[in-house]
Amino acid sequence: MSKNILEIQDVVKAYDKYIAVDKIRFDMPEGCIFGMLGPNGAGKSSLIRMITTITRPDSGKIYFDGELLNESHPTRIGYMPEERGLYKTMKVGEHLLYLAQLKGMKRADALSELKKWFNKLDILSWWDKKVEELSKGMQQKIQFVATIIHRPQLLILDEPFSGLDPINAELLKNEIDALHHQGTSIIFSTHRMEQVEEICDRIILINKGRNVLEGSVKDIKNKFKENLFEIQYEGILPTDLNSRAQVTKQTANCLTVQLTTDKDSNILLQYLMQNGVYITAFREILPSLNEIFIKQVGDTN
Repeated sequence: MSKNILEIQDVVKAYDKYIAVDKIRFDMPEGCIFGMLGPNGAGKSSLIRMITTITRPDSGKIYFDGELLNESHPTRIGYMPEERGLYKTMKVGEHLLYLAQLKGMKRADALSELKKWFNKLDILSWWDKKVEELSKGMQQKIQFVATIIHRPQLLILDEPFSGLDPINAELLKNEIDALHHQGTSIIFSTHRMEQVEEICDRIILINKGRNVLEGSVKDIKNKFKENLFEIQYEGILPTDLNSRAQVTKQTANCLTVQLTTDKDSNILLQYLMQNGVYITAFREILPSLNEIFIKQVGDTN
């Protein structure tokens, strides 16, 4: 039986009369990459602030690693916010040593760990530079090191690839993947749906402070599929094809069909091949998370 690193139970957070988080409930399995999605103002940041103990819920409960969330847990959590929190006039090395010690690390241990990361990311020449001397992308890499230096159990990344060129974005993505394989549980918050599909195991979609959708990426995409299939072929299609499938799009040697159930696809393929059509490629068209996101958020507005 899988263990949960995080359990959110009917959590509510209001600011004056505005309810930012409205009875949100979900479990996050240990060791997974969990996408937290939602439009601006949905309540994601308010929820993250409660998970990191910056604020407290007005009602409901949050459990971290089986324990009711308390002030000792932030030392086991790494949080990289979208708005960066680096002191611009401090030198990079001393700044990271200071932040590591705030997370409970001894200076000698922090220094040893930082040297490993600076070598790995090829940024040794940045040690004595002031933060303000670095580009936004460089600062992003420094913020990432600051977030993971104490080897947190739970890593919260809010738009982690913002400001990075494709090469450095790929480098950071590889490091996130390595941390995942080492057992780190990761919350990944972003507006880039293609990144969510590529990286995340599970997602929660929040809108107006409430759960709209939650589950594995695979299950959610299957839930919203419309039994659409793309068939690439050679030959002449039978004249009565429309009586067996609804053709929604057709170009030279490629057509998209909609079937009553996905099981009808094998019957259709057999029918085409029996009528002399050679199938060169066949795939089911599943909706993208971006399409599901737009539909679900639109439906709840």
